[in-house]
Amino acid sequence: MDWKEVLENARGNMGLCKVCPVCDGRVCKNTIPGPGAKGRGDVAMRNYNAWQDIRINMDTLHANVPVSTELELFEHTFAIPVFAGPVGAVKMHYGDKYNDTEYNNILVPACANAGIAAFVGDGVDPTVMQAGTAAIAGANGIGVPTVKPWDLDTVREKMQLASECGAFAIAMDVDAAGLPFLQNRMPPAGSKSVDELREIVNSTDVPFIVKGVMTPRAAAKAAEAGAAGVVVSNHGGRVLDGTPATAEVLPSIVRELDDDMIILVDGGIRTGLDIFKALALGAHAVIMARPFVTAIYGGQADGVAALVAKLQVELVDAMRMTGASTLKDIDSSYLWE
Repeated sequence: MDWKEVLENARGNMGLCKVCPVCDGRVCKNTIPGPGAKGRGDVAMRNYNAWQDIRINMDTLHANVPVSTELELFEHTFAIPVFAGPVGAVKMHYGDKYNDTEYNNILVPACANAGIAAFVGDGVDPTVMQAGTAAIAGANGIGVPTVKPWDLDTVREKMQLASECGAFAIAMDVDAAGLPFLQNRMPPAGSKSVDELREIVNSTDVPFIVKGVMTPRAAAKAAEAGAAGVVVSNHGGRVLDGTPATAEVLPSIVRELDDDMIILVDGGIRTGLDIFKALALGAHAVIMARPFVTAIYGGQADGVAALVAKLQVELVDAMRMTGASTLKDIDSSYLWE
């Protein structure tokens, strides 16, 4: 199965998602529930367009040596610098074909078999986190549970569940504070102070990743709390209208952290060329969510394998045509100014 077949199979099976030839958020806009962004719906479009506006320097005057796309991260080796993003409430957003348990039971092992790892989500229904962590346990810990920013007592319960599955890292999508089901809860859920975040970080022995960092100031707070990594993310534009694109803020966050932490980025990344650009801006790897949703709805495990293979071919092509033989070679000198 190739990626074209996956797209054809997915069309008509994903609820409000039309599986557009260009997945830029333009057609779905503010369709929530559904795959769109909040408010005017332009943040998802801005995320996508920002990567397209970045140009790279072609240079074929270099030794013709093999190219490696392998990533060493948190004492694990991955085939390409890509992680599948956490997706929750798939029935509400993408139709009735799968529930969250079924989705993660396909996603997690398929990603592990393809040489990468999946982040899995969390929700009001406790079975969402239970199913995700069970899938990670079944994949020998190759996955990252992503805990929502609930009240601290609930977070402690979720963190214990996440720790018991043997995951190599645990994340919290603090940007989910803008989701309606987290707002106005009693006890309060949502944003976290540095002290609260530090307590959460200290509750686990594995690396902790803070997802939803969009400013250098927030990155510094995550570092102060002891996080091992951050994800530069605006939650796909689903929690706050009017934010900049992730590609636009990534360089300032890289400068703030200065190699002290692992930096991941998501938002509108669709191709191996986009991945190359993200690494050139200073990210260690990227997270992609919507393409993996399409992969599963269009081909299940074979769809995931087809997507990873496509991304690797595109990334290798960019590296060969610019002179980068390893991921560590890729830096800002590969970008056209």
